[in-house]
Amino acid sequence: MPTPRSRRGSLTPVFLKMKKFNFRKVLDGLTASSPGSGSGSGSNSSGGSGAMHPGGTAGVLREEIQETLTSEYFHICKTVRHGFPYQPTALAFDPVQKTLAIGTRTGAIRILGRPGVDCYCQHESGAAVLQLQFLINEGALVSASSDDTLHLWNLRQKRPAILHSLKFNRERITYCHLPFQSKWLYVGTERGNTHIVNIESFILSGYVIMWNKAIELSTKTHPGPVVHLSDSPRDEGKLLIGYENGTVVFWDLKSKRAELRVYYDEAIHSIDWHHEGKQFMCSHSDGSLTLWNLKSPSRPFQTTIPHGKSPREGRKSESCKPILKVEYKTCRNSEPFIIFSGGLSYDKACRRPSLTIMHGKAITVLEMDHPIVEFLTLCETPYPNEFQEPYAVVVLLEKDLIVVDLTQSNFPIFENPYPMDIHESPVTCTAYFADCPPDLILVLYSIGVKHKKQGYSNKEWPITGGAWNLGTQTYPEIIITGHADGSIKFWDASAITLQMLYKLKTAKVFEKQKVGEGKQTCEIVEEDPYAIQMIYWCPESRIFCVSGVSAYVIIYKFSRHEITTEIVSLEVRLQYDVEDIITPEPETSPPFPDLSSQLPSRSLSGSTNTVASEGVTKDSIPCLNVKTRPVRMPPGYQAELVIQLVWVDGEPPQQITSLAVSSAYGIVAFGNCNGLAVVDFIQKTVLLSMGTIDLYRSSDLYQRQPRSPRKNKQFIADNFCMRGLSNFYPDLTKRIRTSYQSLTELNDSPVPLELERCKSPTSGLATRIPEAAAGFCRNEIPAVRHRNQVHHLPVKGSRKLSLPTDLKADLDHVNGHYTSPTSQSCSSGKRLSSADVSKVNRWGPGRPPFRKAQSAACMEISLPVTTEESRENSYNRSRSSSISSIDKDSKEAITALYFMESFARKNDSTISPCLFVGTSLGMVLIISLNLPSADEQRFTEPVMVLPSGAVLTFSCMDRTGALMQPPYEVWKDPNNIDENEKSLRRKLVMNCPSPSQDIGDHQYTIICSEKQAKVFSLPSQTCLYVHNITETSFILQADVVVLCNSACLACFCANGHIMIMSLPSLRPMLDVNYLPLTDMRIARTFCFTNEGQALYLVSPTEIQRLTYSQEMCDNLQDMLGDLFTPIETPEAQNRGFLKGLFGGSGQTFDREELFGEASAGKASRSLAQHIPGPGGIEGMKGAAGGVMGELTRARIALDERGQRLGELEEKTAGMMTSAEAFSKHAHELMLKYKDKKWYQF
Repeated sequence: MPTPRSRRGSLTPVFLKMKKFNFRKVLDGLTASSPGSGSGSGSNSSGGSGAMHPGGTAGVLREEIQETLTSEYFHICKTVRHGFPYQPTALAFDPVQKTLAIGTRTGAIRILGRPGVDCYCQHESGAAVLQLQFLINEGALVSASSDDTLHLWNLRQKRPAILHSLKFNRERITYCHLPFQSKWLYVGTERGNTHIVNIESFILSGYVIMWNKAIELSTKTHPGPVVHLSDSPRDEGKLLIGYENGTVVFWDLKSKRAELRVYYDEAIHSIDWHHEGKQFMCSHSDGSLTLWNLKSPSRPFQTTIPHGKSPREGRKSESCKPILKVEYKTCRNSEPFIIFSGGLSYDKACRRPSLTIMHGKAITVLEMDHPIVEFLTLCETPYPNEFQEPYAVVVLLEKDLIVVDLTQSNFPIFENPYPMDIHESPVTCTAYFADCPPDLILVLYSIGVKHKKQGYSNKEWPITGGAWNLGTQTYPEIIITGHADGSIKFWDASAITLQMLYKLKTAKVFEKQKVGEGKQTCEIVEEDPYAIQMIYWCPESRIFCVSGVSAYVIIYKFSRHEITTEIVSLEVRLQYDVEDIITPEPETSPPFPDLSSQLPSRSLSGSTNTVASEGVTKDSIPCLNVKTRPVRMPPGYQAELVIQLVWVDGEPPQQITSLAVSSAYGIVAFGNCNGLAVVDFIQKTVLLSMGTIDLYRSSDLYQRQPRSPRKNKQFIADNFCMRGLSNFYPDLTKRIRTSYQSLTELNDSPVPLELERCKSPTSGLATRIPEAAAGFCRNEIPAVRHRNQVHHLPVKGSRKLSLPTDLKADLDHVNGHYTSPTSQSCSSGKRLSSADVSKVNRWGPGRPPFRKAQSAACMEISLPVTTEESRENSYNRSRSSSISSIDKDSKEAITALYFMESFARKNDSTISPCLFVGTSLGMVLIISLNLPSADEQRFTEPVMVLPSGAVLTFSCMDRTGALMQPPYEVWKDPNNIDENEKSLRRKLVMNCPSPSQDIGDHQYTIICSEKQAKVFSLPSQTCLYVHNITETSFILQADVVVLCNSACLACFCANGHIMIMSLPSLRPMLDVNYLPLTDMRIARTFCFTNEGQALYLVSPTEIQRLTYSQEMCDNLQDMLGDLFTPIETPEAQNRGFLKGLFGGSGQTFDREELFGEASAGKASRSLAQHIPGPGGIEGMKGAAGGVMGELTRARIALDERGQRLGELEEKTAGMMTSAEAFSKHAHELMLKYKDKKWYQF
């Protein structure tokens, strides 16, 4: 690996002749101002691309690269969905296959099995799922939706598809029941009628149980909707129908009449049978449970109010809340289980939702964190006429899924293997890393497993259905989620699974806010002051950095050892001062007074607390308080440094909009709509802290207008849809300050003549730094807060902030004139008032009251800006820098930061550490970093930050077309004693080969704006390619990723298009209208990564992963789990001859004969409409029509018939075996009593 090039800072004057090189063209197609440019314009989501300056070295370099990516490499498809199903409504379980199904209000169905078996499917109508019914051990599922449609899903393929649909036209579905091993589905409706559907053909039978025939003729009121249907465990020919008003009808299907009726005063919510079929239990709206015996239907056999108070003599029992569902499950060797939800007393309003388990005389109440949607009891047998032997209860909550172990007396819950707690705290940001270092997952898991919760059941997870294997693509993948409570979760996402590895709580570095405190934070956000806003992670060096909504940055280092130490904090004063622009006046004004004696000193860190107007105005106060006492830090990520932005003159700090960290340089950079800060986290010092406007040199493209310091305090609703990404930041509360809140239209009026006269006519020629400016650079040492004391760090030398050479002449102007012999006197301008003096006070001693004082020469590239008239539509905008707005606000946010070894200036011959900075106005500049030459000196010698003129980029490629990764430091445990005893030498991996001695360009740089992408060659700064990505929308997310060992540019547009372009030629490879942007959550969390992977938060509780790789799509079938595996249905218990004779109906019940068309006739066509399903068995894909389709359907029918014949043959063989055994026992019995007389018995 090549060694890093480092320079040591010095005060030796530098003379460099730089040519002013400004790109003033916008990237929305107005590229005519560049000579030789040729860019096409497209429509909708794609545009044209063109080459610029094709001659010279750039042309030679371009010919050397052979791009291997073609459109055949790309294809978009969803892979898997993780997390808890959003807004669940229904639950079902297959006791043989051991699979679980969950329906949602949005029409989605999630099918879960063993870990790795997780399938998502969606109803096209989007109607809410009312009920789910498995065809037990048949590989099929019936769903009833709120649009009164029944759907039959085929689960014998990895992606389920609908085989049939049946839509009811005149009645609304309220309840469904499918008996075990039956092909006839009972459907109850809102009118009280019961219909019967053939599952195989999905055709309605002519057999109907009308409500007026079910109830007594003397009843004058309608019984209400059907709330329960079930056949008797004792006799399949009897159907129990429960109506809402408290009526229960026991219907004889053969005789088509009601055998008995039950009436109760309270409404019925649910019914469940005793396995013997002689009793059933009802739950009611008054919190009571009634047990009924079929022999005495006139009144309940038993009535209880489990949570009601004991009634006094002569008084009625106290009513409780409704019991929404009850299940009555019997055990062979113990008392039965009665499990129900609800039923609590009304006087306990603060009680949480609960599940009650009654077992014998013991009553256990399990309180839940969320309301209960549905629950199911898991039993050992699928047969309803056997002892149920319950072993677990699946409880579906509004925001969680838990399983309770019934086999232990304390009823512990099982540890959930699914990632159902993604939304434990709302997700505010995401990051996705594919092809990570392989040891990271094991390291994070080994640390995280120590902090897992205890008290789970020691038994295995009971939902074990399906089959799953790793598949072919097994590279390590990690997903990181940031949450509203300040927590960070690391997830193992390898092989399309998701498992939590490690959880980090960032709020532990801050003091807990007491009641009545936190007023300074409420100016930014009303709640969730620790919410994570941005994440930056270097997997190789294990450096981790986060920024929060309260304008703070925390840098973490990974260690396997526990330490107890104090948290070092640093306060940075970052503000935006456009008022310092000289306002021209027609009258001549005297020169500026000497302000150096009037202004007090202030450090860049803002650690000196000042309160103006006798403590009324907040100033230099952070939003949160960092812990000052020693803190125990367990193994894992440990806080290295906390950086906080402070209040400035009564205004709270703005939220951070960009973040970047370099472990090789030991530097973190972050910016917001006020400016940019660069911090050395090795020496804990601020290297740079200045407003965005000061980063430019004097030839600024845009003239900023003055604004009121309190203007941002007024939040206007229209300002939320400003431009570009401004309206896609976390909307945690109403008063949250978005990063781009004040990005409104700019004034493109020319620079005043008086202002031009204040510029040095030879600004490209560097001069010596004056003593005042040099003093400003040398004496501004940031302070660190430590143990409630503010002191300077004991470092050798001092921090130097070096300014661009072409602007040092401007710093000679301190007292109203220039000391440079080549500059002119500035005698015209507005005199500073007392208010202006207070503004100048912010800059510290020796700093002139001009924004040009620290402006940086940069290569200015103007990107598109939003027009005022297009604000009404926040998703389709065009941007133009030539249109002014009435509502002008001049803030320019730092939107992107990137560390790289590159060429800092045009035509440089050597590469050096650089920081690329991009703003919301499309301006990009490079800041050069001068690092100490020796590794040992890195911990003591200062780092120099030099804003300098250069080109724009956010990713780099070498001359062979390979993507260049930012340099990083190899991880070394900072708390390992053995390693600390070794040399302090830092092992750096630069990933940037040194350029050869050949004359020519050595790097490509890629920049992508909200409209366009450009490719430049360095160091000649030649623009090679331009591509108009979109004309009618704008880009939300863009990343340079690696696929098949080649780099490409991936973009997600606000109109829902996903576009892939090859590099460096920017040839379109893929353009798919994937997802219409209907929620800002998608824009906030969408992210690309290598190997063709991407993800976004599709709902508040679910993460959707997708791939744009054709290879991944081809292998997806092998990676998905099987929902159905062939399992033999368990045999029913032998009931015995006498029990079969006296315990139930002796005659068989043929549903086919009773419900078939021959006996029941056809149902009315207007009652329900049959809709063939779009999918089916995998072989049905080829059955599009014609002879092939008929042959395919015939083959499938033969397969199904053969399967049924095989099952019939097995049943026949079983019956023959039983008959032979019975004949044998009968013959033995006959021989035994053959010769006995009658009196011998």
